[in-house]
Amino acid sequence: MPATIHRIPVDVERRETGSGGRPPVHHRPTGGWGGGDENWERRNGRRGPRELLTRYRMGLGFALGGDLIFFVILAAVFFAQQHASHLPQDSLYLLDWKPLAIPPILWLNTAVLVLSGWTAEMARRSVFRELDVMEEWLGLGRPSSRRALPWLIATAVLGVLFIAGQIVAWRQLASEGVYFAANPASHFFYLITGAHALHLAGGVGALGVAVGALVWSKRLQARQIAVDCAAWYWHVMGVLWLFLFGLLLLAQ
Repeated sequence: MPATIHRIPVDVERRETGSGGRPPVHHRPTGGWGGGDENWERRNGRRGPRELLTRYRMGLGFALGGDLIFFVILAAVFFAQQHASHLPQDSLYLLDWKPLAIPPILWLNTAVLVLSGWTAEMARRSVFRELDVMEEWLGLGRPSSRRALPWLIATAVLGVLFIAGQIVAWRQLASEGVYFAANPASHFFYLITGAHALHLAGGVGALGVAVGALVWSKRLQARQIAVDCAAWYWHVMGVLWLFLFGLLLLAQ
């Protein structure tokens, strides 16, 4: 009598808990850039971790879009104000813009922020490391959180150092008699650096939320989303500062 071969349905095979089986469908790890198999949720007709991560990234992108528009408008006014002038009694046009010497500490601040961007990316990649995610699914602890936590704390510390450096720069200018309303150049310097420092302080708060998620959240997906969004926000703030710092250098 010929042997009869019984095929196990794919869905049943995926739910087997043997050592050689695949993770359950609701525990599939989220990928670092897109989330595992990009077409997996579409093929199975259900919402997966990648879709939720994409939604959070899109929300963050829309929120940052408004901030970027604000800084673009600020840069446009910055360039326009550089050529503003007035006509005194002797009929000679005088420029209102008086070049401002950039405090040297801003170079150090820039280096600190660039370094913090690297630590933020290391934290982001750590929570998506496939081997660590698989170990957590197998009940072997939370290695992804342990790897990401030091990088995330280092990013927050570097961010605080950057903000402290900006405060030192403002005090140096004030000691030289250069205040907010001294001239248009100082006005825009305080406005640009202050607005960016305020946004970066919000980024430090987001990093704090991500650290809290790594410590207390039991859901791997929630921890991944918190770290991912905080890291991308930090990257945008870093690139934005490089742009603003370039403007300040051109205005000298």
